[in-house]
Amino acid sequence: MARKATEKKPLFGNRRSHSLRATRHAQKPNLQKVTLENGEKVVLSAREIRSLRKKANETVESE
Repeated sequence: MARKATEKKPLFGNRRSHSLRATRHAQKPNLQKVTLENGEKVVLSAREIRSLRKKANETVESE
């Protein structure tokens, strides 16, 4: 089982119809399961995955 490594939660707002009626709406984060290099499975947001890959590439290029 993948463990959750992010603290991201849904954002809440309103959908607005043409008559300006408001109904509640949730925007859920883009959570994905990823296997790290050490074999550990974690759940991260897509933005966090992108940041991790970018940092990994920077360390490889600097060596």
